[in-house]
Amino acid sequence: MKWRLAAGLTIVTGLVVGACGTASTPAQPAHPASPNASGHRALATAAGRLTAQPGVTGAPAQLPGCTTAAAPARYLPVTRAMIRTGGDPFGVAVTPDGRYVFVSGAGSVQVLRSGPGLALTRVREVTVAGSLAGEALTSGGRYLLVASNRGAVVIDVAAAEQGRPHPVLGTLAAPHGVGAIEVAISHNSQLAFVSLEYSDDIAVFRLGRALAHGFGPADYAGSIPQGEAVVGLALSPDGRWLYATSELDPGVAPHRTGQGSLSVISVPRAAAAPAHSVLATVAAGCEPVRVATSADGAVVWVTARGSNTLLGFSTALLRRHPARSLIARVMVGEAPVGLALVDHGRQIVVADSNRFDTPGASASLAVVRVADALAGRPALAGLLPAGLFPREMAVAPGGRTLLVTCFSSGQLELVDLTGLP
Repeated sequence: MKWRLAAGLTIVTGLVVGACGTASTPAQPAHPASPNASGHRALATAAGRLTAQPGVTGAPAQLPGCTTAAAPARYLPVTRAMIRTGGDPFGVAVTPDGRYVFVSGAGSVQVLRSGPGLALTRVREVTVAGSLAGEALTSGGRYLLVASNRGAVVIDVAAAEQGRPHPVLGTLAAPHGVGAIEVAISHNSQLAFVSLEYSDDIAVFRLGRALAHGFGPADYAGSIPQGEAVVGLALSPDGRWLYATSELDPGVAPHRTGQGSLSVISVPRAAAAPAHSVLATVAAGCEPVRVATSADGAVVWVTARGSNTLLGFSTALLRRHPARSLIARVMVGEAPVGLALVDHGRQIVVADSNRFDTPGASASLAVVRVADALAGRPALAGLLPAGLFPREMAVAPGGRTLLVTCFSSGQLELVDLTGLP
């Protein structure tokens, strides 16, 4: 079924929708011993067999190597919608009241208003010069920060929603930064952290100062050194710790080829002395690109894109015994990127991006059972269909809807989480 909304948005709904928004029924996987219709191949051995709970000092799980293999899985029935946004959508954020959605793309941020069910209507577009990437809202949702160029642009949310002139308040810029990707904001909205992929560091900005006194060079507090291609950022629920991923970091595992890293950063130290705020750094598989924390802060989850793996780390062990902190390992689909905890933290949805167009593979959303992953049991519940290159995720307030940007098909995917098994 199709219908057209105002401002040219198209929604396609149904139990399953094909990769580019055309209704279809995904092929079911063949026998696990052979490649399936999505190009997923079974592994010779089970991964991540570990009986452990967060904070327990048991034997660590083994780090995955770089691989082109992916776990076999069946597709799950779910209600979803595909909204055409165009413009290579990257970041997505939902206001705390759930009424508005912001999608960053090529040179603009689209403002969408929520409707009944999975309906969205585009109400306006905020033009922003430069390359735009990940998004984050300040506590309470007053300001939206979008990663761009050397830092981030800051947008007045109410002005953007209401169509008032000049919603872009200013720009945070690191003097030598290149390739802004992700944004994280301290709980008191005083600090903003931006991962700079091509500068191999995280810029720290005095956001509170910029909002109070105007934007300028004094907003930049310094940088946190990281490995090569730093990308993912996530704050702990209590706001004390910042977790960051770097795609390649030879220093953490010199005898393993292609390993990236996960770092633990002290937020109070980052405010005072960014260059000396890294508490610990551990190996995190090949090309770790995104990170998310559990609601209780006990576990940090990382997508290792080059390993086709979701990894779980005990936060307590990361700070005290980093070498023993890996407590879960789940093989997922091809080149996982974004991730989100759903169903009150009982499940994780992982964006299997297939961004490098691996022959025989396809993009999907992998659904992982958290309890099984932590216990070392088979944890991949199944797959959901996706657009091309699913990238970033956001969960709407109330936890009923997951939003996913599909970068290469110019779509925003909405998934009804109440239908997940």
